[in-house]
Amino acid sequence: MLVALLAAGCAKQGPKFEASDITGASFGRDFALQDPQGRTRTLEDFRGKVVVVFFGYTNCPDVCPATLAALAQAMKELGARSDHVQVLFITVDPSRDTASLLAKYVPAFDPRFVGLRGDDDATAKVAKEFHVIYQKVPGATPGSYTVDHSAGSYVYDPQGRLRLYVANGQGPDVFAHDIGLLLGARS
Repeated sequence: MLVALLAAGCAKQGPKFEASDITGASFGRDFALQDPQGRTRTLEDFRGKVVVVFFGYTNCPDVCPATLAALAQAMKELGARSDHVQVLFITVDPSRDTASLLAKYVPAFDPRFVGLRGDDDATAKVAKEFHVIYQKVPGATPGSYTVDHSAGSYVYDPQGRLRLYVANGQGPDVFAHDIGLLLGARS
């Protein structure tokens, strides 16, 4: 029995992620949305990189800028390895988040970050694929609404497989640690 326990202890185990390991999930398979230059982008476009997908909107008062700031800090922590990471911000507010606004807002956190958008139907389709919930909350005037939305990030390995769900507020160290594991020995 002792030999069996020792052998089990020596068995190769996968990486020890700090975020939730969702390897094998049957959702978040792909999307087809436009970047600020009007090109249709899919996950395949970023194959070979670790991809982080976050849903939000530019008028978000707290969660969205905090998450993008945490991701920017994680990129700094990763150093040169961050060149092998792509952060994608998918808007859930395509009415206000125009291509030109996304082109300014998203890269303000890190010039490598890319904002993606679709029309209302494309946004609903990709949100459903990722199990993201969002809805407009009326404000004092028609244009002052907010958008309640799911606030976690999805992380793909360089082979394009969905691997992790990073809950809101886990911070830059969790992103940097787990992305570093997915990057392996890259330097």
